[in-house]
Amino acid sequence: MSGDSGNPALLSNADATKPNKNQPFVPRITELRMLNLGYIRSSACRFSHFITSHSSSSPSSCFGFSPKQTITSALRSQMGSFSTLSRSSSRLLFRQLFENESFTYTYLLADISHPDKPALLIDPVDRAVDRDLNLVRELGLKLIYAMNTHVHADHITGTGLIKRKVPGVKSVISKASGSKADVFVEHGDKISFGNLFLEVRATPGHTVGCVTYVTGDGPDQPQPRMAFTGDALLVRGCGRTDFQGGSSEQLYKSVHSHIFTLPKETLVYPGHDYKGFTVTTVGEEMLYNPRLTKDEVFFLEQLIFENLNLPYPDMIDVALPANKVCGLQD
Repeated sequence: MSGDSGNPALLSNADATKPNKNQPFVPRITELRMLNLGYIRSSACRFSHFITSHSSSSPSSCFGFSPKQTITSALRSQMGSFSTLSRSSSRLLFRQLFENESFTYTYLLADISHPDKPALLIDPVDRAVDRDLNLVRELGLKLIYAMNTHVHADHITGTGLIKRKVPGVKSVISKASGSKADVFVEHGDKISFGNLFLEVRATPGHTVGCVTYVTGDGPDQPQPRMAFTGDALLVRGCGRTDFQGGSSEQLYKSVHSHIFTLPKETLVYPGHDYKGFTVTTVGEEMLYNPRLTKDEVFFLEQLIFENLNLPYPDMIDVALPANKVCGLQD
C-alpha cells in the first residue's frame, strides 16, 4: 500500500488523493439528513477534509501514512472539537466526537427517555476524557459504560481515567482481547442502557479481539440501525492485519458475515477516518469499498502485499501495554 492512503494501522482507499499542503483550505457545506424515528432533521455543517498537513518526516502512527494531518469541524466545545454529526431521537441521544492526534472517533449514546438518562462511550481516548465527561455533565447524562471495540495500537484508551473520575462506570471489552475490564463480551451479547441496547458482533481480523457494536433491532429501538465497527470496517477501507493476532482471511469473513448481513441502510460509524468522512452505510460499502467488494482471494493477496509496505506503528509499544490494563499502568 502506498503511504498516501491512510494512517499505518488502517487501510483506506488506495486511490485517494494525498492532500496538498500548499493548497489553501476551502471549506464546504455538507447537508446532513438523518432519519430519526419518523422525522427528518437537517443541519448544515461546515468541515474540511484536512486543514494542516505537516512534514512527512513526522513519525508514523499506527495507521497508513506518515504525514500528520489535522481534521477539524465548525462545531467545537471548549474542551475539544466535535464532529459535524449529531443525531438524537425521542429515545436516543447520539454524538460523534473526534480526537485529532490519533484521528479517532469516540461515540456517546444515551437513552434520554429513561429517568436516569443512562449513557455509554465507545472508544474514548485518554487525551479527550475531560472533553467527553464535560459533555456528559452538560447533557445531564449518567455514564454507566466506557467501552472499547478492541485493544488499540495508535492511542491509549480513556476507560481507566474515566473510571477514576466517575465512580461506578464499568469498562467493557471483548473476552477474546485478553485485556482487563469490568465486563467481558462475546458474540451475541447485549449491552443495555435504559430501554435501549447494543448487540455485540465478533468481527476479528484487524486484531483477534475486535467487536462491532450494533444498535438493537425492534420497533422500540432507533432506526435505521447503527454499527460501530472500530477498525474492522472503515469508510472505503479496512484495518491492517499484520499485528495483534490479525488475520486477513478472518477480517474478510468477519465483515461479510457480521456487518454486510445487516440491513443496507444501517449506518456505519468507523473508529477512524483521515479524509473528512464521518459515516457510511452497509449498502455503500458493499458497493464501493475498494477492498471488501473483491473476492476473498483478491482481497487476501492485496492486503498481504499492502501490509508488507506499512511502517511499524509508532505508538504501539506504548499503547498496547497500557490498553491491556484499561489505559492505566502502575
